[in-house]
Amino acid sequence: MFCMRFGGSTFWTAVACMVALAPSSAGAEEGFDTEHIFGFMIGSDVGNPGERELQTETTGRFGKGSGTYRALSQQVEIEVVPLPNFRVEVGGTATLHDITGVPDIDDRRQFNFQGLSLDLRYRLLDRETAPFGFTVAAETHGDRIDEVSGAKGRMYGTDFTLAFDRELIPNFVIGALNLIYQPEWARFEVSGLSEKSSTIGAAFAGMVRVRPDILLGGELRYFRQYEGIGLGEFSGQALFVGPTAYFQISEQSRLTLSWSMQAWGRPAGSGANLDLVNFERHQARIVFGINF
Repeated sequence: MFCMRFGGSTFWTAVACMVALAPSSAGAEEGFDTEHIFGFMIGSDVGNPGERELQTETTGRFGKGSGTYRALSQQVEIEVVPLPNFRVEVGGTATLHDITGVPDIDDRRQFNFQGLSLDLRYRLLDRETAPFGFTVAAETHGDRIDEVSGAKGRMYGTDFTLAFDRELIPNFVIGALNLIYQPEWARFEVSGLSEKSSTIGAAFAGMVRVRPDILLGGELRYFRQYEGIGLGEFSGQALFVGPTAYFQISEQSRLTLSWSMQAWGRPAGSGANLDLVNFERHQARIVFGINF
């Protein structure tokens, strides 16, 4: 549970140790494969036809306005590329919640199977032949546990993403932009209440190749949340910023580490400098993948 106290200095200390100890991979390919190098964002690459991958994604969300808030999710995914420029991913997620004394959220300490997801991505522009890469992604999920509160019910949603990326300095620096729309619907089991919400956002990332098999950089993400799936009444906004590190462990395996802190935010009707009602104070993610 070390990531429950995860901070920026801890992140960079861990990365520095991994960079120092990692063997150099002289055979690393030139150019970038942006499919997995980002933490909370996605790139425009989708893999080559016939590729198959197993991926585990651990996400931690920590800190609300008061009390103790800790939520961990573990997702296991299978990715396949059946056709050129088209990727399919199916996954299942389990969640762990440790919540005490948080306003408007019931206290609970539990571990549950959350739900299933289907992620479809299609690349419209390949940056090898176009000024930039461009991919459209839609990840649909159906859950029995609310990822924020841990409450039981029926939750459905889709994350729509437009992903752009471009090499700013060939084989050395790459930049990426994500435009995001996330409509959500939930009906809670105990109260019987139904809720609809939607989130829009924009995210920017930059990664630098420091060694043939190691990339370091950061991500900046801005979100606005609304009631209703059609961007109804404004609920709050938040800006997250933090570092990302990518390691190509071998030809078949990879590791991505990412941490974000809410640098600024504001719930609707408040003068606060952070929105800890609709968003968390800290978010962290570890992604490991292997080709098979």
